[in-house]
Amino acid sequence: MLHLRLLLTYLFLFCVCAPATAEVQTKVIEYKHGEVVLEGLLAWDDAVASEKTPQPGIVVCPEWWGNNDYARRRAKKLAELGFVAFSIDVYGKGKLTTDAGQASKWAGELYGSAELMRGRAKAGLDVLTSQVQVDKTRLAAIGYCMGGTVALELARTGADLDAVVAFHAGKLTALGEASTNARIKGAVLACHGQADTFVSADELRAFHEQMSEAKLYYQFVSYPGAVHAFTNPNAGKFGVPGVDYNETADRRSWEHMKAWFADAFARPERR
Repeated sequence: MLHLRLLLTYLFLFCVCAPATAEVQTKVIEYKHGEVVLEGLLAWDDAVASEKTPQPGIVVCPEWWGNNDYARRRAKKLAELGFVAFSIDVYGKGKLTTDAGQASKWAGELYGSAELMRGRAKAGLDVLTSQVQVDKTRLAAIGYCMGGTVALELARTGADLDAVVAFHAGKLTALGEASTNARIKGAVLACHGQADTFVSADELRAFHEQMSEAKLYYQFVSYPGAVHAFTNPNAGKFGVPGVDYNETADRRSWEHMKAWFADAFARPERR
């Protein structure tokens, strides 16, 4: 009985006196690109990332629906891994939709101007690198669907990125001149659904040609049975043919991303 009482006392003191487990912190940040007001979400674990112990920063580029809860959840998941992530806005504060027609219109404006797309992405990167928790020597960008294209276009500005990961990007080749691929400094990982009907064989072939011609370190991973937007659990709810979630491809591509980051951040000579 005495031993039991001592054990219960120890457990009580441990629960009361042990430091609370740190949780992911988030902060909504308003910023601008030109005259357009944008709004992003910063996520970090304050037990890991601080001014004294800065951690790698990751730009998260959203799908064509806008900087919604899905993109922000991805930023939080990256923060759980110890990164400092910033889910960027490429349309403008409050511009979110679940209507494919509206999303297509907004996305069309970006696809129609490499300068605009790159400028919006660069504005988000600038916000991320201004945070004291971020190690400015270790940076990466990821993106989903249209966001995959945005992440690649950010790299094509010559941004100082160690790695770029594009998940089911609608367009992998350069929006402007293919010569802009030579500006990419980081390792490129393209995670693609093998059954994705949104991306033509010609586009995939051209992507491989552009990466090879630019002599870039890149990898293309194709997931069997996965269609467009395979990482989003709500993809099938939008009612867009050829768009659906694939749990296996989602899980495996996330693991591939983590391994890609670990390698890229450990080997700065690739830059």
